[in-house]
Amino acid sequence: MDGGTILNILYANTLNRMGISRKDLYTGGAPFYVVISGAQATSLGSIWLLVTFGDLTNFRKEVLDFKVVDFASPYHALLGQPCYARFMAIRHYGCLKLKMSSPRGVIMVASSMAEAYRSELEGTTLAVADITAADFG
Repeated sequence: MDGGTILNILYANTLNRMGISRKDLYTGGAPFYVVISGAQATSLGSIWLLVTFGDLTNFRKEVLDFKVVDFASPYHALLGQPCYARFMAIRHYGCLKLKMSSPRGVIMVASSMAEAYRSELEGTTLAVADITAADFG
């Protein structure tokens, strides 16, 4: 979850694993600067996907627009402000929890500190490799 990002981002390798063809993407949108600090990024296109939070007894689902990007990341997707606004979700970064209301009560999505730390290390390694490649490429 990324509260500062004004985009919902889906990585191309996630799109591939989902079995979605790039023919299903629609074009549009200008370059953006919010994913890699200071570097311009462009998307392969955008796609509307149904996103569901919760379980069989208590859930919410909404259709979200994702920009599909083709660079390495330890994540499958980044959920930005459009997601939180659509679900009217509240983020708590310190506890790694996301809460939202539903017709049957509150839905809470939680993560683990160990998984967050592992992803942060992997993301840092990927970022350093990208910067090194850009400097010497």
